[in-house]
Amino acid sequence: MDLDRFDLAILDALQRDCRVAAESLGQVLGLSATAVQRRIRHLKHIGAIEAEVAVLAPAVMAAQVTVIVELAFKQGLTAAVDAFRREANAHAEIQQCFYVAGEYDFVLVVVSASMADYERFTRRVFFPNDNIARFRSTVVMDSVKRGLRLPLARPPG
Repeated sequence: MDLDRFDLAILDALQRDCRVAAESLGQVLGLSATAVQRRIRHLKHIGAIEAEVAVLAPAVMAAQVTVIVELAFKQGLTAAVDAFRREANAHAEIQQCFYVAGEYDFVLVVVSASMADYERFTRRVFFPNDNIARFRSTVVMDSVKRGLRLPLARPPG
């Protein structure tokens, strides 16, 4: 993907606030609002922008407990991995899911309204899965940093 300094600056700004006006961005970058809008459409078209979403504060919503979960499979067969990927995407409680190398096969970030809800989630999702050998839960005491902002390398010049 060939992104120039304007594309990177637009992506950086949109990662901070996707509601920023094209006019404001254009003023900062020295581009017209139309040029900014055209670049944003192109960035969406090529898949550089996957989605524009509202980030909710878990403390305000029902989600009060965040748990980091490590899952180990009995067998790391392709079909089992693919099936779990689909399973992870089907549950809103699973905020993030990483297929990893090492002692565990997956690392998840799971949110629940309470520990009791988290236990019900594990009984509903993990226990029926015959390929899960074990899972380890680590309860988050405080969220020091949350985000999906990617660091963007600036092209020279």
